[in-house]
Amino acid sequence: MMTYPAEDDSPKRTMLTVEGITCAYGGAEVLHNVSLGLAPGQVLCLLGRNGAGKTTTLKAIMGLVRPTAGSIRLDGQELTRLRPHQIPRLGVAYVPQGRGLFPFLTVEENLKMGLLVKGDGAEALEWIFALFPAIKERLRQRAGTLSGGEQQMVATARAMCTNPAYLLMDEPTEGLMPILVEKLLGTVRALKARGVGILLVEQKIDAALKVADTVVLMETGHVRYQATPDDLALAPEMLPRYLGVRR
Repeated sequence: MMTYPAEDDSPKRTMLTVEGITCAYGGAEVLHNVSLGLAPGQVLCLLGRNGAGKTTTLKAIMGLVRPTAGSIRLDGQELTRLRPHQIPRLGVAYVPQGRGLFPFLTVEENLKMGLLVKGDGAEALEWIFALFPAIKERLRQRAGTLSGGEQQMVATARAMCTNPAYLLMDEPTEGLMPILVEKLLGTVRALKARGVGILLVEQKIDAALKVADTVVLMETGHVRYQATPDDLALAPEMLPRYLGVRR
């Protein structure tokens, strides 16, 4: 049976707050006055059709897209003035869509990239291997030769090597078999129990609703609806309206 560290030694943050951000690519606005709030140990899921602005929201938080208006704050500190490499050092980690591994580097070398952010070493890896025991058996294997599920584990583990207070995950279940989706959801629950706040972009609605505390529906760069999964179940018209599907 897999065990996880009992103590939460991650950085303490009061809130990750996105207030009224607008973002554009060239002259085309893709986010319009988007506001979100994420607390420690909370899972917030962004749902929406392709092009709704979900990935751009994550990239804006990570400094990869600069808002033209609005504010993004971590424990009161403004992030929009920082460079992208500074944000992980403050306690926000990112698992991009497609995983973003270095395919010709080994699993161990990919993890070391995460460790470089804060200079942590063996202690940081100890609980990572408890969370992902399969990774320890493949440290010498090139990341590009792993299965999709194994690559997702390595990508998540690399992000967690920074010991973040908040983790942003962009469609982590993409291309995974159902059994691997369940394992990933177990990882999300374990991180939540550790006190990590998780901002999750997901296309698999049922998977998202299994772990979400709050669900945000986005459409054409706007936040259209925000509720708990229980409240969403009482408003069945919302999913077909904004996602084009029914549960």
